[in-house]
Amino acid sequence: MTSQRLSFSHLLLLGTSLVVLNVSAMSTGARAADQRQDVAQKAPEPAITSSSVPAAADTPPHPSTGPRETVASEAAHSLHVASVPQDLRSPSIALGGLFAAIGGAHLAPDFKTIADSRPNEAPAQLLQSWEEQRKNPDFSLKAFYTAHFTPPQRHEITYQRKADENIYDYIQGMWSVLTRQPDKPMAYSSLLPLPHAYVVPGGRFSELYYWDTYFTMIGLYETGQWDLLRGMIRDMASLVDRYGHIPNGTRTYYLSRSEPPFFSLMVDLLAQHDGQDSYREFLPQLQKEYDYWMDGADTLKPGQAHRHLVRLSDGTLLMRHWDDLDTPRDESYPEDVATAAKASMRAPSDVYRDLRAGSETGWDFSSRWLADGHTLSTIHTTDLAPIEVNCLMVHLEQTLEHGYALTGQHKLAALYGQRADEHTAVVRRIFWNEEKGAFYDYDWRKGQTTDVLSSATAVPLFLRLASQAQAMSVADTIRTRLLRAGGIMATDHESGQQWDAPNGWAPEQWMAIKGLNNYGASDLGETIARRWMARVIGTYEKSGVLLEKYDVEAPGISASGGKGGGEYPMQIGFGWTNGTLLGLMRRYPDETAQILKHNPLASQAPIDVLPPSDPYSAVGPQVSPAAPAKPAGDVETGAQPESAGQTPTSGKAATQQQGMRQEAPLEPRVPTDKMTAFQPS
Repeated sequence: MTSQRLSFSHLLLLGTSLVVLNVSAMSTGARAADQRQDVAQKAPEPAITSSSVPAAADTPPHPSTGPRETVASEAAHSLHVASVPQDLRSPSIALGGLFAAIGGAHLAPDFKTIADSRPNEAPAQLLQSWEEQRKNPDFSLKAFYTAHFTPPQRHEITYQRKADENIYDYIQGMWSVLTRQPDKPMAYSSLLPLPHAYVVPGGRFSELYYWDTYFTMIGLYETGQWDLLRGMIRDMASLVDRYGHIPNGTRTYYLSRSEPPFFSLMVDLLAQHDGQDSYREFLPQLQKEYDYWMDGADTLKPGQAHRHLVRLSDGTLLMRHWDDLDTPRDESYPEDVATAAKASMRAPSDVYRDLRAGSETGWDFSSRWLADGHTLSTIHTTDLAPIEVNCLMVHLEQTLEHGYALTGQHKLAALYGQRADEHTAVVRRIFWNEEKGAFYDYDWRKGQTTDVLSSATAVPLFLRLASQAQAMSVADTIRTRLLRAGGIMATDHESGQQWDAPNGWAPEQWMAIKGLNNYGASDLGETIARRWMARVIGTYEKSGVLLEKYDVEAPGISASGGKGGGEYPMQIGFGWTNGTLLGLMRRYPDETAQILKHNPLASQAPIDVLPPSDPYSAVGPQVSPAAPAKPAGDVETGAQPESAGQTPTSGKAATQQQGMRQEAPLEPRVPTDKMTAFQPS
């Protein structure tokens, strides 16, 4: 605990004046001290001799490019309101020792309430008042907090089902409950204001969250709420423009990290309605998103790691999760301090960094990130290259290829097409475990895949990055090891963490079902869909709400949904459950009818929905010029013959047709169209 007090004394020195800056600016003075110097403190473990890919070692981060002019006016400018003072530092930095003291006092059962509270005056002035008053014998920290902070406004989700309400009515009604109007900037608030209306997940999550939003948008797509969907994507784009990346969520304390990069998939959704202009409109932000995740790639040497990147000794480039700070998370301060205290053999800063990086995964937390598989204090997220982020970067490269081809920038299109192919080959080689027949996370320090089977094994199928043989093996593995009565489990480990057995989560079901269908394993996809819908709808029948997670292993259905784990109680709402459930009910109408027959309170004729389409060939309401054809982005895809009158291809397709690649074509069962979230069955 002594080292922890020293750490926050240092932060107090940083926080004695109002400095308005973004993450990169904050990093100029603090990153060299804050970031872990792994070469000196944590030498890489010897590579396993049986591994064909040696491990890498962390290197100190590159210097920041320095501060930029920012927020006293940036939010106000985008929202067309009067300027207000805003401090983009995390509250733990801006308030230094005061925040640490509040964290140790346990003034709220959920510390996120404290992190979201708004100081009533400038942080420097507040710190001065605290320093003066805390010397008084009768000083009360609770009274000081009450007098100097405004608690956040919580839109409590206490939705009560009406007598004749069915599950469609519930979801439709919840859109209004979960929708927030454009934000009005408030002085010294940690909320990052957004210019367009947006949908929050629900419960304690009262701001926009990155990867949650994609799966929520599926429901907006299904119900044709294009203005809301389009506005949310523009909110995401505004975050990229203002901060250089999309943060974990729209709070200042999330700016030091992101979440799995689903932005390119969001643009795919919009393109299915608006046409190719969507790719043109958001191409600059897609590029900035890519640059954020790839920061340092050009200078990273074999055997080194930097921020989100790891370059193995053979030159292979992998993605990992990272946070630019190594202090307790603002929203979970007391929990993180307690976790670090249990890791007696590790520096607290190492534990904090890995907890923060674990939050960037979206799976906070899971045995996937735990060295011993069950103890949170053994978390080592930064030592791992997870399946999802590496696959999503391929999709982002494919999207950049398509966007640059649309705008006539064929050299850039070819560059990103080549990178996508190379990284697809890396996914198939590095993350594949032939003996276990599945994709696994990769421990780059040990030079081998991990031993935790997770539902993320289906992500390469969802994004069409697996070979046909790999996909069939994954299908067998999911069927035998993850499939249960209510869907598929998050992992095959039961650790007590919420992203482990026996819990199942909506985004994992969706990606697995779509991925299996992509490769012809539609029977298994249908089985997962039927079991998951029965579990979710059956729980709604008992509880009247949709939840964030569900116990899929239990043979019976409980009104309480998921089982244990996590740093907070069960949350209801719930954005990604609502969105993906609508998508599945539409795609499996017969199964849905049978489930609703057994759950009469949830039953009614479905709402009208829009048909699916291919985003790379979609034409919006305002007809755009014909777009170049887009192949699957698969390293096994050979040259595609052009039919009479077909528009000549460009980018990767043009490279293929010029005979520069000689790979064998895909097997017939795998469609050669670019994968989307909304392919026809």
